[in-house]
Amino acid sequence: MKAMILNHVCNLSVDREPLHLKDIDIIEPRENQVLIKLSTCGVCHTELDEIEGRTPPPCFPMIPGHQGIGQIIAAGSNVTQLKIGDRVGIGWIYRACGECSLCKAGLENLCSRFEATGRDRYGCYAEYMTAYESFVYPIPAVFSDSEAAPLLCAGAIGYRSLRLTGLQNGQNLGLTGFGASAHLVLKMVKHRFPHSKVYVFARSKEEQRFALELGAAWAGDTMSEPPEKLSSMIDTTPVWMPIVEAMKNLEPGGRLVINAIRKENIDKEYLMNLDYPVHLWMEKEIKSVANVTRADVKEFLELAAEIPIKPEVVEYGLEDANRALLEIKEKKIRGAKVLCLHK
Repeated sequence: MKAMILNHVCNLSVDREPLHLKDIDIIEPRENQVLIKLSTCGVCHTELDEIEGRTPPPCFPMIPGHQGIGQIIAAGSNVTQLKIGDRVGIGWIYRACGECSLCKAGLENLCSRFEATGRDRYGCYAEYMTAYESFVYPIPAVFSDSEAAPLLCAGAIGYRSLRLTGLQNGQNLGLTGFGASAHLVLKMVKHRFPHSKVYVFARSKEEQRFALELGAAWAGDTMSEPPEKLSSMIDTTPVWMPIVEAMKNLEPGGRLVINAIRKENIDKEYLMNLDYPVHLWMEKEIKSVANVTRADVKEFLELAAEIPIKPEVVEYGLEDANRALLEIKEKKIRGAKVLCLHK
């Protein structure tokens, strides 16, 4: 099969083609596993964190990618819930131990033995992959393969982030950064909380226009002051400045949820601008989001089909994965980027 391979950590600003197209053997499914012929895979900022070493793979070579859609073509022993021919998706959570107190409490995203697709195990920048049946999700028929791919991570992590804000209908929400995940959160809010206003903070004028097209009440620069204070905010950026700027826009008791697996160090010194009475006092909160659970993915797919949420996507061939990643790094983002794996 053809796959895009990462052989080592590197700086994408220097090495602009870190992934290499290779022919490798298909890995046959073992007990409890299925073999999936992939059709599409979403491209995520987390792949940049893997490539540049902020959350590096434990070994190389590695196949990145954790938003895969495809069809089951073979199954190992003890596969009972899925069958050959089913259209399924694979997300960031490859598996967890299932035995620790966190897993038993439904917090498998915090399991110390959590394994991530495309980082700890071969991922979806490939024509085929194997996955555990219990970590694979049937895809609702309402979505095309390209529409479904971003839902598995950008959508699911956005769903978890929104839930962790504690937003109630009528309360105002801020989104700082407006890429694949944030634009899906906006669509969710419009459906679930119709009396809530969404305020979007983005450096790009194109992203600001896109947010207004999707129904944002207001859109401005990351450092702009919105027309009113916000009950909660979700940060989807890879840097630190938006965190500081977001905190000053929260009302008393407000909460900032950080939707990022890692932050880059390019502007870490901006944290020195934190002023306690302006940014942190009045019982404001900062909460991080760590990974996703299977429940997050399943619940979000059901919600997305009900609404339905149809993400805006731009398609690329598998061999164009480096270009798609560079465009994310260089902030050339509108909606979600998706690789088509059998073009």
